[in-house]
Amino acid sequence: MGRSFAALLVLALACGCTVRTADGDGDGKRRLPVRIEVPRHSTPPAGDDPKPSATPSTSPSGAAPAPAVLWSRGDSGRDVRELQARLRQVAWLYDGPTGSYDDLTERAVKGFQGKRGLPRTGRTDTVTWKRLKDMTHEPGKWELYLMGGQPAEAPDARCLTGRVLCISKTSRTLRWVIDGRTVKTVPVRFGSVGTPTREGVFNVYWKSRHHVSTLYDSPMPYAMFFSGGQAVHYSADFAAHGYAGGSHGCVNVRDEAAIADLFAQVRNGDKVVVHW
Repeated sequence: MGRSFAALLVLALACGCTVRTADGDGDGKRRLPVRIEVPRHSTPPAGDDPKPSATPSTSPSGAAPAPAVLWSRGDSGRDVRELQARLRQVAWLYDGPTGSYDDLTERAVKGFQGKRGLPRTGRTDTVTWKRLKDMTHEPGKWELYLMGGQPAEAPDARCLTGRVLCISKTSRTLRWVIDGRTVKTVPVRFGSVGTPTREGVFNVYWKSRHHVSTLYDSPMPYAMFFSGGQAVHYSADFAAHGYAGGSHGCVNVRDEAAIADLFAQVRNGDKVVVHW
């Protein structure tokens, strides 16, 4: 009987329960219930896996990762040209687009970022680019090439013999071609809808270095006339505003050094081809 009672005590210690002996244990006396308190663990036993936390872990600093940088100073290409065209639409950039991420572009991006509460890094990251795209429209071709720089198309077949000013309205470029070899290529601008530049094959019939228009009272330096009052000449307005403006029918050149060099080479009688 003593061994049985000892076994019950061990079981009680393990389970924390109330143990009763039998109504009689041989001596004729009734025993009161024996209650044994077993201490409870306040922490899980070693080796038990705790429940996973409901809160996701964060980086040591607690900060969100920085947005990816798309373009920064020193980059170049068509995407940079679009960035510059969109910055022009919201009046943060006035030059270009040039296609090169220069100091002016970096300064414009910083201004745009600061105005909208973004970090003023001067680098175009994904957040900056999305904000700018939401505020602007898709730039057209001549917004991308507002100040020139567009690639020239292949010369017209009529330009492949002799000395020719080969002028394309499609790519808005002028090629100076001698015997089929392109010597120089420059961006050009044409007349507006009301005063279009005539198309066809012409010849230079008069050159006037310091010409001033008698009709519009505007300077036309390095003018090379090919059709009535229409000439190839330097335009300060084209240099300042690009394709945002237009001529009264003349072929405008914005690069003064380039037109000065052309003026020195072109002779009266040289062919002029204006084509699409």
